[in-house]
Amino acid sequence: MMGVFPLWKPKGMTSFTAVREVGRRFGTKKAGHTGTLDPDVEGVLPICLGRATKIVEYLTANDKTYVGEVTLGFTTTTEDASGEKVNESAVDRVITEDEAKTVLSNLIGPLEQTPPMYSAVKVKGKKLYEYAREGKEVERPSRMITIFELDLLSPPVKNQDGTVSFSFRAVCSKGTYIRTLSVTIGEKLGFPAHMSHLIRESSGEFHQKDCITFEQLDEAVVKEEEDHLLIPIEKALSMFPVIEVNKDMEERILQGAILSIPDEQSTVDESIWALYNQHGECLALYKRDVKREGKMKPEKMIRTIQNKQ
Repeated sequence: MMGVFPLWKPKGMTSFTAVREVGRRFGTKKAGHTGTLDPDVEGVLPICLGRATKIVEYLTANDKTYVGEVTLGFTTTTEDASGEKVNESAVDRVITEDEAKTVLSNLIGPLEQTPPMYSAVKVKGKKLYEYAREGKEVERPSRMITIFELDLLSPPVKNQDGTVSFSFRAVCSKGTYIRTLSVTIGEKLGFPAHMSHLIRESSGEFHQKDCITFEQLDEAVVKEEEDHLLIPIEKALSMFPVIEVNKDMEERILQGAILSIPDEQSTVDESIWALYNQHGECLALYKRDVKREGKMKPEKMIRTIQNKQ
């Protein structure tokens, strides 16, 4: 078995549980997701099965698109709606649509973020949320992320409890916490804030329209058609330029040989290529060899002599 299952993760389920449940339905324990979604978040969660787990790191690195809602008026321990209030301040003035748009546009570009305490980031071998549950505050390493697009989707509206909410769409790099971004948006507007709702619309090449729910998967399992729902690894790796090789070269690749970069690729500004055989199967990912001019070496073996069939 080898492929990517494009799950639409439901709200109320952890990513770990989602992976386990998908793997169980496909009859394999070899499964891994491509970027954690918090339990309260629904959306696109590609799950790699079988030998496709070899490409998890490349899919995790892809840009992601979210539709979120920020609520001004209070922050929480988790920076989202599931946490306890830790700061509250009345929104005592009108937040205009233009003001919200200006704040969002000013956050586009490189941005330094500090992961929330309730997150899976590890510090000294322990996840931050484990420290948080013990009531401990530890120093968290900041990271640089990139916001590529940040658009206002609805004007600020005052809620019955006096808070103000508005929705936005964010296209961002790997490792971005939309919860933390929501808090930052509030700070720029002068009020404590939290993320009150979130959906992940896309993860790399996978979009909402491509995704399958657990209900749809279960229907396919009953009909013994679940394998038809898997996306081939070749499609999942479509972000990499393709080099097609002949049969002789295929054998060398399966043995992990260092190869010459084809002339037509020598001037291409790429560091990783996907090498395919003449049957359209991805054999391996190769990267430019910085120590050998004009050469490339294995980055990740997808197939080997043992499993080429």
